[in-house]
Amino acid sequence: MTTTQTPDMLRRILDYSARADPYPLYAELRETPVALQEDGSYVISTYRELAGILHDPHLSSDVRNLTHPMPAMQERGTPSFINLDPPEHDRLRRLAMRHFGPPHTPGLVTGMEPDLTTIVNGLIDDFAGKEQIDIVDDFAYPFPVTVICHLLGVPREDEPRFHVWVNAIVDSLDYDPKTDPKEKLDNGVQARQDLNQYLGGLLEQRHGRPGDDLLTRLANDDGPDGRMTDDEIVSTAHLLLIAGHETTVNLVTNGMLTLLRHPQILQRLRDEPDLVVPLVEELLRYEPPVHIIPWRAAYSDITVADTVIPKGSQIMLMLASGSRDPDRFHDPDRFDPDRQDNQHLGFGSGIHLCFGGPLARLETQTALNALVRRLDQPRLVSDPPPYRPSPILRGPIHLHIEQS
Repeated sequence: MTTTQTPDMLRRILDYSARADPYPLYAELRETPVALQEDGSYVISTYRELAGILHDPHLSSDVRNLTHPMPAMQERGTPSFINLDPPEHDRLRRLAMRHFGPPHTPGLVTGMEPDLTTIVNGLIDDFAGKEQIDIVDDFAYPFPVTVICHLLGVPREDEPRFHVWVNAIVDSLDYDPKTDPKEKLDNGVQARQDLNQYLGGLLEQRHGRPGDDLLTRLANDDGPDGRMTDDEIVSTAHLLLIAGHETTVNLVTNGMLTLLRHPQILQRLRDEPDLVVPLVEELLRYEPPVHIIPWRAAYSDITVADTVIPKGSQIMLMLASGSRDPDRFHDPDRFDPDRQDNQHLGFGSGIHLCFGGPLARLETQTALNALVRRLDQPRLVSDPPPYRPSPILRGPIHLHIEQS
């Protein structure tokens, strides 16, 4: 059975006016677990259906399998592995993971904890003398950017250049030709080209030279799967540079905002630092950094919740809605760091489970523990704060606080 939902529902969710609190709209959306839109796309919003389709081998991440791809979805150049299907996805992900985590570099992330602590404490030291602090600009942005630049081997002094590119790329993710100026799409396309050219220039300097950064390792790796081409390395570095800091900025900022809205839990974290591990998992469910996977494609006809989704259809996955589904989570609109069986969708699921999840977790745990320990009676200046434009990567663009 196919249910057509009023197009107004999705439009309301994507509209900026819903950015501060989209969750009541998600609750309405879940009344129709699989909804056909006017343009022929499908929106999936309930936990059971999302979890199932994320593991369905008939679901494609390759834009070439869409019957009618929209301009913002079309890859320019070599696609990153997040936009590929097996076996190419698996090969490229394995090649990248050799240098990013187990089994070949099992201690990479955990071994970074002392450096992460040093970075966050240095940033908090710089709060001294400030009457007002912007958690985004003064902390949540520079922290993961410093980390990912170090990991990739990108000069930290070049950050202002790729900051502009990343903003334009993220801003273009939800481009709608019916309502947005074409400049929004064009800026995103140009930013992708500029970032790829920049990364390609860095890569040229790495061939045949020793080094510990990820670009150098990928440029000189001859593992069992062979070596990535230069284009594949650039696309992988492009993905990691954006995903490696954009989502963590949102996760840290959403975390601090949530704690300031729940002062008893903030105080509890101050008294019980180990609480931060389940707290971050609950944060990934309750206020995740990624709300929507804007498209997937159907390899063949797929049946989801008695709805047949035809081959080639665009499918939009509402991850944040699924993580607030009352059919899966008890009292889902309550922030509960003691929640059990917390199989959230904050990092997705299936073969595209977030590659950098372990690092993002450790960064957020380190950041939140340091902030609650060192800030003196922090208070929100305004609530809700102003939000970033994107409904896909959702988080405050600024989070101003005062402290005693």
